Amino acid sequence: MQLINTDEPLWITPKMLLLNRAMEELEKEKQDRDEEKSRYLDEKLIPLQLSGLSLGELQNLCRELYQKIDIVDEERYDCEAKVMKHNSDIRELKLKVEDLGGKFKKPALRKVRVSADEMMRALLGSKHKGSMDLRANLKSVKKEDIKQEKVLTSEVGDWRKNVEAMSGMEGRKKMFDAAGGTQ
Repeated sequence: MQLINTDEPLWITPKMLLLNRAMEELEKEKQDRDEEKSRYLDEKLIPLQLSGLSLGELQNLCRELYQKIDIVDEERYDCEAKVMKHNSDIRELKLKVEDLGGKFKKPALRKVRVSADEMMRALLGSKHKGSMDLRANLKSVKKEDIKQEKVLTSEVGDWRKNVEAMSGMEGRKKMFDAAGGTQ
């Protein structure tokens, strides 16, 4: 009584068996296609009997073959054009499917003027009471403060003079002395 098949090694997994089976199927399909191709060519290609033909007969045979080639080329061109058209249709349909998947058409929005009170009423609903004075929370500025700021800025003077005074080593020494660097 033999429990283990000694023909196959133990390390072969089911995945490997499936891959081997798939490879065998591919080989079989390839052989079938080759047989079908050779059968088709045997039907369509009639062996030529060129021996014993005169020059005129050979020319007629060439004309017939040329006409058959033209017909086959037209069919091939038609098939290629159909394939290209179908491929472009498939691409367009794929794009349409992608566009439709998860996206909705957004309606065109109109510009609407809304006052601050209406906006607050829309946001807060019934909690909104009365009109809001948006200027109430602003800081009030007195004219005296503006005059003092103008005086301060006029005392500073021209910035170019300060830069010229502080340039070079002497300017750096003045800055160092002003900062209290010498003790």
